[in-house]
Amino acid sequence: MPAAPIAEPAARKAVPKPPPAAERVYTHIKEAVLDRRYEGGTFLTEGDLAEAVGVSRTPVREALLRLEVEGLIKLYPKKGALVLAVSAQEISDVVETRLLVEEFAARKAVPASAQLIARLERLLEEQRELAEAGDLAAVSVKDRCFHAEIVKNAGNEILSRLYDQLRDRQLRMGVAVMEAHPGRIAANITEHGELLDAIRAGDAEGAAQVVRRHVSRVKVLVRGEDR
Repeated sequence: MPAAPIAEPAARKAVPKPPPAAERVYTHIKEAVLDRRYEGGTFLTEGDLAEAVGVSRTPVREALLRLEVEGLIKLYPKKGALVLAVSAQEISDVVETRLLVEEFAARKAVPASAQLIARLERLLEEQRELAEAGDLAAVSVKDRCFHAEIVKNAGNEILSRLYDQLRDRQLRMGVAVMEAHPGRIAANITEHGELLDAIRAGDAEGAAQVVRRHVSRVKVLVRGEDR
């Protein structure tokens, strides 16, 4: 009898390569800075970072250089880096830029498509769920996504890219506000609901007014002027 054909081995699944060491260090530091595990004023040594991520010091230096360019740290060669605190000027600049972009986008959102309304409703519900779970970093991300969805809907790619450049600063400020003012979480969700209601009702000016009141409040809260 002829020999039975030899079965071909099953195709092996490609194992995804881990990200480069410098990328892992960069992600570790950036996430910790944005969710305030590394607060402003914290000094990070190359040795501690290398040990925390399980890499040599060379990729740590590469990651720190990237983060310095992004304005999150100040690098001290051969020593480490200082996590920069959010300055009053930065707060003012971010709020002014957000108002310019978001008020325009809120007006452009009217009349709103059913798709936009559905996406905003889903994001608002996710914010409520995360707030109940007490995950401040995740609430801040969803908060930012809610506003970004409206900006993206405006259809202006240049404004969308400009808004995306504010992402890290918005997230960091958002967590700071929620930590210092826990009651603000519920207020944010309420104001997002008011913004959604105005957009749903076709009230362009009403939506812009909600944005102005909502975003302007950030400047006061992050500076600690509201008690």
